Amino acid sequence: MGTGSAEVSGNAIEKDTSMLRHTSAHPIAALLLGAGLTLTACGVDDEAESANPLEESGTEVDGGNAGVDESVTEDVTVADVELPHPPDGVYRAGDDAPLWFAVTNTGNDAVTLEDVTGEDFTDARITAAGGEAASLEVPENDNLYVGAPDAPSVTLLGLAQDLRSSQSIPVTFVFADGQEVTVEAVVAATGGDVPEPDEDPTPDSN
Repeated sequence: MGTGSAEVSGNAIEKDTSMLRHTSAHPIAALLLGAGLTLTACGVDDEAESANPLEESGTEVDGGNAGVDESVTEDVTVADVELPHPPDGVYRAGDDAPLWFAVTNTGNDAVTLEDVTGEDFTDARITAAGGEAASLEVPENDNLYVGAPDAPSVTLLGLAQDLRSSQSIPVTFVFADGQEVTVEAVVAATGGDVPEPDEDPTPDSN
């Protein structure tokens, strides 16, 4: 009888140890396990308080870089919208800030970005690759990258508030055909390269 108990205890200990080894090898799993236990104890009130931080201008977004994608039409998407990390760690109210993004066009017709607007800056300066002020055309089945060296640029002028890493402001992209879309532009957590869409819609020439 005593031997049987010892075997059961030994098996239990072995299972517990195996579980600990498995969880330690996968820290994300351990994190989710802890989160699951915590969420079980939470009530409905906590869910109501967990508002999306992107819904509030200037709100900090957990997780750092969060370049946002938003569809304009079935064929056109504004991708990886963000403000690069400020050199001094903060954009001050009144500062100008470059806006990085890409536009993908998988359609058979070119589209033109005419304006960028928003309530958290006074105006936007759109500059073609050559340096002149202009609207930006995205050819059919092609991409437009904004912010890269020797590429077009968009600068938000006169920010209305201080902006730090992982905070965001809404930015509206206005196209010549009357289409427009509003996207949260998040301040990048660290410096980096101009983001590019995950996939190039341009058909393979082969």
